[in-house]
Amino acid sequence: MSRTQPPCKIEWLEIPAPDLATAREFYASLFGWAIESYSPDYAVFRSGTLQGGLSRGLQPNGQGIGFSITVDDIEAMLARIVATGGNIIREKYHLGGDLGYCARFEDPNGNQIELWSPE
Repeated sequence: MSRTQPPCKIEWLEIPAPDLATAREFYASLFGWAIESYSPDYAVFRSGTLQGGLSRGLQPNGQGIGFSITVDDIEAMLARIVATGGNIIREKYHLGGDLGYCARFEDPNGNQIELWSPE
């Protein structure tokens, strides 16, 4: 008898946020994440089916697990990221075929994150 297991789903993601107040404002204003304080050093965010934490106790290093945030318009979001205190690491580029487009940015705390869009 074969047993089927449901596909894996990422349930929780932690983002280093030494400057917690800036991280809260950055992600809430750019991506509309609902963010609630858990303690003076930790905040919990929710976005669609994903939730996670912004942790003052973790240090960004650019070598951790990466993830992509889906957006409708990469160029418009990159402009908003810069206006909100982030930096562009890599401008929009095509992944090839019908895989869509990506760009990479650095948040105000130094975390590098990717944007993805089908167009």
